[in-house]
Amino acid sequence: MKLFIQKNKKRIVITLGIIALNIAYGFDARFTIINLLWLLF
Repeated sequence: MKLFIQKNKKRIVITLGIIALNIAYGFDARFTIINLLWLLF
């Protein structure tokens, strides 16, 4: 688990940021999909 976190730390932080923004400003599907696609590729 520790190795996974170290290896994917940037992705985890970005994902948490996306979730936090969705909670703070209301869910925006387009924003979320664009960011998740950017994160995966």
